[in-house]
Amino acid sequence: MKKLYFLITIFTLVISFSFAQTKNDPEAKKILDAVSAKFKTFSTVQASFTYKVENAAGKALSTKTGTIIMKGTKYRLSFSGQEIFCNGTTVWNFDKAANEVTINNLDASSGMITPQKLFSNFYDKDFFYTLNGEKKVGSKTVQEIQMTPVDKSKSFHTVYLQIDKAAKTIYSTKVLENAGNRYSYTVNSMKTNIPVQDNQFVFDKSKYPGVTVEDLR
Repeated sequence: MKKLYFLITIFTLVISFSFAQTKNDPEAKKILDAVSAKFKTFSTVQASFTYKVENAAGKALSTKTGTIIMKGTKYRLSFSGQEIFCNGTTVWNFDKAANEVTINNLDASSGMITPQKLFSNFYDKDFFYTLNGEKKVGSKTVQEIQMTPVDKSKSFHTVYLQIDKAAKTIYSTKVLENAGNRYSYTVNSMKTNIPVQDNQFVFDKSKYPGVTVEDLR
C-alpha cells in the first residue's frame, strides 16, 4: 500500500532552491487561490491520470494510469491493482493481488492526507511558493508554480505544479525526492458535477468473494 499512500501524498501537494525562500509570491498565491475556489464549485470530480516515476537523470522507471472520484469528503482512488475507498469517516485499502482489505477510521486530526486537500489553501502554511511563468503544453497554456516545503525533514525538496490557465484546474504535479527519484502525475481527463452514488465510496465485501478483512478500527 506504500506506493498508493505516496500517490495520495502527491495529490495533496497542489500542489531545489539553492537558497532559502522567506517570502511567498503573491502572483502564485492568486493562482492557487483561484484553483481552490474553482474546486469548491464542483459537487463531484472524476478524473483519469498518468503516474510516472523517473530517476534523477530523468529516465522513466515506470508509467501507470489510474482514476479518482471525489464527492465532498468522500473519494475512491484506483491505481495499479489497488483501490482506496473513503466515505468520509472510514477508509478501506484494497489490494487486488492479495485479495485483502484493510479498514481504518479516518482521523482528520491526525493530519491524514486526502485528495481533497489538494484544492484547499493548506499551502499557505506548509510551503514556500513562487510562479515560474507560463508555457504551452499542446493546446493548453499552463502556469508553473515551484514549491518547497517549510518542513525540511520531508522526503522531498521541490514540487512543480502546473495549472491549466483557462480551466483553473491542476494539469500536472511533479515531486522531486531527496533520494533522487521524481514522481509525477498528469491529468488526462476530468469530468465535474456528474451524478455519483454514495455507495461508490464504500467497500462492499459481497462483491469480492474470499476477500481477507483486516479491521484496524
